Amino acid sequence: TRYITQMKPRNLDNVIAMVALYRPGPLEFIPSYIKRMHGEEAVSFRHPTLEPIFKETYGIPIYQEQIMRAAVDLAGYTLSESDELRKAISKKQKEKLQKHREKFIKGAVANGIPQETSEAIFTDWEEFARYGFNKSHAADYGVIAVQTAYLKMHYPEEYMTALLSASKNETAKVAFYIGDCRAMGIEVLPPDINFSNWDFAIEDRPEQRAAIRFGLGAVKNVGQGAVDLILQSCKKDGPFKDLNDFSRRVDLRAVGKRALESMIRVGAMDEFGQRRPLLEALDRIISVSSSHFRAAECGQLSFFGSIAGVEEEIVLPSSAAPDRREQLEWERDLIGLYVSDHPMTPYMPALRRKITHFSTGLTDVGNKEKVIVAGMVTRFRQHQTKDGKPMGFATLEDTQGVIEMVLFPRTWDKYNRLLAVDAVLIAEGKVDAENGDPKLLVDKLTLEKLEIGAEGGFATGSYDYGGYVAGGSSAGSPGGDGPEMASYEPATPYIVDESPAAGRATPPPPDNWDVEDEGGAPMPPEPDDWHLQPPPPAEGKWQAASGRPSSEPPARPAETARPVEAPAAAMERLPAKGSEPAAVVKPPVPAAAVPEQPVVQAPPVVPLPPAAPIQYIMPPAERGATPADSGELRMITVVLRAGGDRLRDVRRMRRVIGLLTSCPGRDKFALRIFENGRHFLLEFPNDTTGLNSDLLRDLKALVGEDNVRVENIKLQ
Repeated sequence: TRYITQMKPRNLDNVIAMVALYRPGPLEFIPSYIKRMHGEEAVSFRHPTLEPIFKETYGIPIYQEQIMRAAVDLAGYTLSESDELRKAISKKQKEKLQKHREKFIKGAVANGIPQETSEAIFTDWEEFARYGFNKSHAADYGVIAVQTAYLKMHYPEEYMTALLSASKNETAKVAFYIGDCRAMGIEVLPPDINFSNWDFAIEDRPEQRAAIRFGLGAVKNVGQGAVDLILQSCKKDGPFKDLNDFSRRVDLRAVGKRALESMIRVGAMDEFGQRRPLLEALDRIISVSSSHFRAAECGQLSFFGSIAGVEEEIVLPSSAAPDRREQLEWERDLIGLYVSDHPMTPYMPALRRKITHFSTGLTDVGNKEKVIVAGMVTRFRQHQTKDGKPMGFATLEDTQGVIEMVLFPRTWDKYNRLLAVDAVLIAEGKVDAENGDPKLLVDKLTLEKLEIGAEGGFATGSYDYGGYVAGGSSAGSPGGDGPEMASYEPATPYIVDESPAAGRATPPPPDNWDVEDEGGAPMPPEPDDWHLQPPPPAEGKWQAASGRPSSEPPARPAETARPVEAPAAAMERLPAKGSEPAAVVKPPVPAAAVPEQPVVQAPPVVPLPPAAPIQYIMPPAERGATPADSGELRMITVVLRAGGDRLRDVRRMRRVIGLLTSCPGRDKFALRIFENGRHFLLEFPNDTTGLNSDLLRDLKALVGEDNVRVENIKLQ
C-alpha cells in the first residue's frame, strides 16, 4: 500500500509493474522505478538497443519476457534458446548459466556491443531474474488488484462482507479486516443466534448505514451442520423468544455441547441470559431439549403434556455479576477480537480529557507533529543501537486500533520499567509519518491506573515515575461519550526529587529534537523491519507478562455494547525456561504528596530482570497458533560469514531471506552471522517458512551444505 500510494499509478501497466517488483529480488528497484516514473531520476540504458525493450519499465528489467526479447535482439538467440535462458536463470542452473553467459557475450560482441557492456548486461539479468516474474502472471494479479480496489471504494459493505466470509476460518485476518471496516466507518455487529448467518452478512438498518453482522461460521468449534439447524428453525418460525423456545425448536443433541458452549462464550446467546449461568445450566438445557424431541418422536409433546398441558421449563441459576475480563478473553480466544466491550472502556471517560488522538486519527497527523495517545500494552521488546545503547519498541492498543511506538535510548532508560503487558499508558511524542504507517516517537510515558471510587464507581489516575505528570486524576463512569479530547498542552510539571540537585523539573523535549539527539539510533522503516536493523544482544527478546498485576482492582461489569469495539491485537507471552513464568517488575506506587508542598518522591529505578533462555518459540500475533495448531515444527538456521564485500554480503543475506519467506508454512528461521571475530543471531519472529526439499537444496547451493542447520522445535 505504501509503495502504491507513492507511485500514484496512471494506468494498469504501472500496477502490473508494481506486482512484479514487489518480490524479494527486485524489491530494491521500487524506489528507483517510482522516481523515474515521475521524472525525478534519469532513465538510463546499458546500450541503446535495450531502450525499446525496457522503455515501458523506465530502464529497469522487470519481466522475464523482457530478458527473452533482449537475448534475441542483442545476441542473436532464437526464441526457443531465449526460453532456455529464462529457465536457466529462474531455476539457478549454474552450469547452464555459465554456458549462456559465454554464448550471450559472444553473440552480443558479434553484433557490435562492447564485451564489457555485454558482461554487465548479463550480470544485471542474472542478479535480478532469480526472482523474476512473467508479465502475464503479474497482469492477472494486477487486474484483480484494480478490480477489488474499485469494489472496496464503491461497494464497501458488500466487498468487506465477502472478504470477511472468505477469511472466516482465519481469526487474525478477520480481526484485521474488522479493523479495516471500522476505519471505513462500517459497523460490525457481534454474533447473534437470532440474526447471524453462517457467513458474514449485510444487515440493513432504517435511517442508519448498513452494518455487517458477524457470521457464526467465524466462531471456533461451531460447525456448519449445527448452524444450519438453527437457521432453518429461525427461517421457518421466526426469531427465538427465549431459552425454552430455543430448546424446543432446535434439537440441541444435533447441535452439540461444544458448539453451544462456544456460542455462549462469544455472546451469541446473550438475549437468553448471562453467559456464566448459561454455561452452568448447559447440560440441563441439552437434557430438556433431548427429552422434548424424544417425546415428540413418540407422539407426545412432553411427559405430562397429554394430561395437564405442563411442560418442563428451564430456569437459569442465580449468578454473581459477570466477570467482564473473563468474557473478553473468551471472545478473543474464540473469534480473535473483543466483541461486547473492550478492556480500555472503563478508562476512556478520563482518558478523553488527556489524549489528542486515537490510533486511527494518526494517519491524518503531519510528520513530527506532537500528539498524546493512550492504550494498553500488548507487546514490547528491547533493541540495541549501533552505538550499543538500549532502545525499545512497543505496541499500544486502544479501542480503535493499534499504535506502534519507538523509544530511543534516553526515553527507554527513563520509562522502560512502566512497560508491561496489559498496562495502560499515556504516551506523548511526535508522529513519524515519513515511511508508511505512522509511528509514535515517544518523549514521555505515564501509567494510568483504574481505582474504585467512594461510591463503587471507577476513577482513573495518572502515575508518572519519570519526571512530571501529564494528566492528574479525573473520575468518570465507563460508557457514555465522555468529555471531548484534549488539545496538546503538557500539564504543569511537578517538582521531583530525583537527585541532589532537587527542585528542578525535568524539561520537556526541545522542539528541534531529532533522532540524532538519541545517540544516532536509526529509525526503522516499518515495525515489521526490526529484524533488518543491527542484531540485538541475546537478552533482547520480547518481554511479556503472564498476567495482569495482582494489585489491579476488580473489573466493572460490562456494559451492553453490541458493536465490535476493537480488532484482535494478540498478546505474545514468552515464559522463561523452567516451570515458573518470568517475573514481571511492577511499577512502584508513588509516594503521596505533602499538602503543604507539592513534592513527590520518585521511587528508585528498578531494572528489568535479565531475560532467561527461551524454552520454546511463540508465534507472532498475526500468526498465533491455536491449540489445534501446536506441535513439532522445524527451526532453520542459516550461517553466513562476511566475505569482505559489504554490498555482496547484504545481497546474499537478502537472497537467503527471500528464499525462506517465499515458501509458505509454519516453520521458523534465523540467521547466524559471523563478522570481524564476532557472531550475531538474527531471529525473525514475525515471519515463517515451509521447509521442503527444494528450499533446502537452494539454501545449500547458496551458502554451502555445512551452513544450513535444521532442528525440531516445540511451538506452544
